Amino acid sequence: MYLSYYGLNEHPFSISPDPNFLYLSDIHREGLANLTYGIAQRKGFVLITGDVGTGKTTLIYALLAQVPQKVRVAFISSPTLTREEFFYLLADAYKLGAIEHKAHFLVRFTQFLEKAYGRDENVVLIVDEAHSLTLELLEEIRLLSNLENYSYKLVNIILVGQPELNDKLSGPEMRPLTQRITLKYHLSSMTFNDTAKYIETRLIRSGAKDIGIFTESAIQSLYEYAGGIPRLTNIFADHALLTGYVRGLKRIDNRVIEECAAELGLSGSKEEKDKDCTRIPPYLRYRGLIKAVLIICISLGLLVLWWDVLMNEGILTSSIYNIFDEDNPMAGHELTVNGLE
Repeated sequence: MYLSYYGLNEHPFSISPDPNFLYLSDIHREGLANLTYGIAQRKGFVLITGDVGTGKTTLIYALLAQVPQKVRVAFISSPTLTREEFFYLLADAYKLGAIEHKAHFLVRFTQFLEKAYGRDENVVLIVDEAHSLTLELLEEIRLLSNLENYSYKLVNIILVGQPELNDKLSGPEMRPLTQRITLKYHLSSMTFNDTAKYIETRLIRSGAKDIGIFTESAIQSLYEYAGGIPRLTNIFADHALLTGYVRGLKRIDNRVIEECAAELGLSGSKEEKDKDCTRIPPYLRYRGLIKAVLIICISLGLLVLWWDVLMNEGILTSSIYNIFDEDNPMAGHELTVNGLE
């Protein structure tokens, strides 16, 4: 709808993992390097985690786009399977033919791996959304990694999932699997600079002649709302372009992003933050001030106590009675230390 208005050829902020719009931040570039290294060096198990929308699946597609022909890949993106369904998908992906049961699959799969190794082919199994795997399937996957020769793993396994996968793997029953993981990497969110470059890159690749559609204040506001998460960034930016088109705006500023946030039902505006502050109990809002007052009161009390002790012990006395001595007008300014004369 807004493509011709902004001079675009394609939708720049689709949430589909289109490799043509791939932007690799430093974080994603490092994650891709870990995946590439794990496959090339036949490291066995590789674990990639990241929060929802941080670009895990996009990273997998970037990997698939650059793997050489001698890499045989099976990619499972829906791991909520029974054991039989899992083996069926693997047999189909590696073209093993019809299988009747697990033992039949293992025979065919072992033969396939040995032939692949003889042809210097690298066999890779990638499981996306691995946090959804049952413990039973995780154990089956671990057993597949036992297929190896004296120098290399015959199958490399990449598990990709949300941080809950770490919790699932932390159980004592998963120790045999976790001990086989040789590479681990966590995808964090993008920085503000990465977000700005991400938006610019996608606008350019969609054919934009004007890459300043989003003002700096808009990008700052968008970053604060999306938290540097690529998927949320796409949702906000796409909604902002639609809003700008409807309102006849050639520039998207922070006010448009604020409006989009309200329409998308996301909190975080200044007004809502102020309302949140009024709901905080007074003793929490002013605890810093209360603490400072208490410290001052305690310090004054200790000072008075210290002065009283000095006076009572006779260590320090003042010639206070001489203040009104008319014959000695300077006496009021003298201090003597008893016992030292």
